[in-house]
Amino acid sequence: MATTRYGDTGYGDTGYGQGYGPDYGRRHGGRRRLPTGLRAPFEARHWSELLYVLVSLPVSVLMFTYAVTMVSLGAGLLVTFLGIPVLAAALAGCRGLGALERVRARALLRLDVADPEPLRMRGNGLMAWMGAVFKSGSSWRQLLYAVLHLPWAVFSFAVAVSFWSYGWAMLTYPLWFWLFPAYAGQDGLQLYGDETHAIYLDNPFEIGVTAVLGLLVTLATPWIVRALTMVDRLLVQGLLGPSRLSARVVELESDRGVVVDTAAADLRRIERDLHDGAQARLVALAMDLGLAKEKLTEDPRAAARMVDEAHGEVKTALQELRDLARGIHPAVLTDRGLDAALSAVASRCAVPVTVEVDLPSRPAPAIEGIAYFTVSELLQNISKHARARSAGVDVWRAENRLMLQVTDDGVGGADASRGSGLAGLAERLDAVDGVLVVDSPAGGPTTITAELPWRG
Repeated sequence: MATTRYGDTGYGDTGYGQGYGPDYGRRHGGRRRLPTGLRAPFEARHWSELLYVLVSLPVSVLMFTYAVTMVSLGAGLLVTFLGIPVLAAALAGCRGLGALERVRARALLRLDVADPEPLRMRGNGLMAWMGAVFKSGSSWRQLLYAVLHLPWAVFSFAVAVSFWSYGWAMLTYPLWFWLFPAYAGQDGLQLYGDETHAIYLDNPFEIGVTAVLGLLVTLATPWIVRALTMVDRLLVQGLLGPSRLSARVVELESDRGVVVDTAAADLRRIERDLHDGAQARLVALAMDLGLAKEKLTEDPRAAARMVDEAHGEVKTALQELRDLARGIHPAVLTDRGLDAALSAVASRCAVPVTVEVDLPSRPAPAIEGIAYFTVSELLQNISKHARARSAGVDVWRAENRLMLQVTDDGVGGADASRGSGLAGLAERLDAVDGVLVVDSPAGGPTTITAELPWRG
């Protein structure tokens, strides 16, 4: 899907402590925050991810038990008619459990996964519903998730609990090692013991080394837990969300709607231009010629003057029709390609424009037309809003993509998020898997890059 970017977002650093800018300490009384590695064990994100791993084990046991029991029961009952509704109920239950898993991932992992495609029922009734459940790929993917997640949940639970508990136990050992001589009758925590000798962590050096090792394990635990939850993220996204095919279908349906709306808007614009421009001028011309015809015998000079004015109106109407035809699809683009067509557009811009087109061949006609109108609209924006002294247009091919870049030295500040013409342009590019990148800081310069599929 196409994306539209508007310069640097400046969301701050990534990882633990998201949302804090580099001047956080200066803006809060001069306090300097701890480095990321030191504050990681205390971050809310670490605790939410750890909670996700801990809760995953009982949840996975529940899902695995339900899935295996219901599928086994349904498979065993297939010799009778009861097996089919039992299997359908198993898949439907897995869909419900998958919905709960998406909620849990959204709450604890901050992972927002879209719901899978809904069931497509052909008709009404129980049979139609069961057929839709069996034909839905998301039903089988969520069943697969219920089966596969248990072994991973067991592994991640064991790893996370071991690192977390051992890390904090060793880190805090200097605080509680006295329990062993006081209540256990031994000098400290025993590392090794047999019939002849035993090793205890009981002197200050050993206690200090234990605490240092505990600190290292404690600092490493958040990153280990995050690595474990990355696998969970992949499982949730891959098995509980919509499939790539269905997501692509939804995207194409949305793009088709954009194309239809754009075509309808273009037709309305053409109708309006014809009605308010050439058509109105031709109606007035017909009336003037009718008056001239009536005065031809009475006042030939007045009639000649009116015919001369009508001749001027004909020229103006013809020019308007030429401009309208150029707006629909310029003949120079069809005959000579982007280089000549963009040069013609640049010659009509209010500022000097340098055009460089480096293409080994011509792209598909539809892509060529979109590229032409994209540059044309951007140059119109420069003429109307940029207050620039010069501009440039650069067109080239990069692998299987057609690249367009329009620059100007104007005042900058272009922002497609305000609902300007750039937003509509981004939607048109999005309809053909295009990309629009806007870099326009206040004060300029402005660089707008468009990327289109080649499809030659």
